[in-house]
Amino acid sequence: MKSAMFFPAKPFKPLLDVVVTLLLWGYFTFGFFLLFSPRYAMVLLRRADREAAFQRLNQRFFHGFFRLLRLITPGVTLNIRDEVRTIRSSIIVCNHLSYLDPILLISLFEKQKTIVKSAFFNVPVFGRILRQSGYIPSQAGDGDASQMIQNIENIGEYLASGGNVFIFPEGTRSRSGRLGPFNKGAFSIARYCRAPIQCLLIRDTGRLFVPGRFRFNTCVPVTIDVERIGAFDPDYGDPAFRLSTLIHEIRGLYRKRLAGG
Repeated sequence: MKSAMFFPAKPFKPLLDVVVTLLLWGYFTFGFFLLFSPRYAMVLLRRADREAAFQRLNQRFFHGFFRLLRLITPGVTLNIRDEVRTIRSSIIVCNHLSYLDPILLISLFEKQKTIVKSAFFNVPVFGRILRQSGYIPSQAGDGDASQMIQNIENIGEYLASGGNVFIFPEGTRSRSGRLGPFNKGAFSIARYCRAPIQCLLIRDTGRLFVPGRFRFNTCVPVTIDVERIGAFDPDYGDPAFRLSTLIHEIRGLYRKRLAGG
């Protein structure tokens, strides 16, 4: 995608940071209630396959967010590799730099599921959308346990239909940019479903929306890049297969690419 116009004048940067932040978060609030909430309501009332319809709406809503971001944020370029958009029927793992990462991946795939912090399922309206979209709570507590189990059991069928499930194996954002330890959850799900694993690498989202800050960081050259750095289709039935070996190999791949290899 083409980049937004770049304004190098530093005196205007604090003002532009605030303006861009207000416009983008305004899209989340007013764009949702004015443009998308009627569509979600119609799907909830009329559609039989609500999950697929909700996922399509999620994709379009966040695609609109990134179109707006690209248009109004000085210095930003979005570079989404073509091979990323063609991924289907896979468990996708990805490094994690910013809160922008999950909504960016949602914006790239019409059929997508992910694991979301359980607390978000209790947020009015937003939690209902998460449940209707078939997203998976991160912790099985109280009412979440049965939903998590049901979603995981249905993932195999969902993948076969062309859907993707993306997971950040670090579990949380990296504030330093360095790769954190990998949790085994994503890889256990892949083994349970006998699914291929696609490895995506995201760059620079943490530079645009810095962890711990509310405002966007504008007027600096930022290229948000998403590329596929590897694909794995393990023989899970092989007696020699070890989940720990697979995780070690994939994490090594990320470390090498982040180091410039």
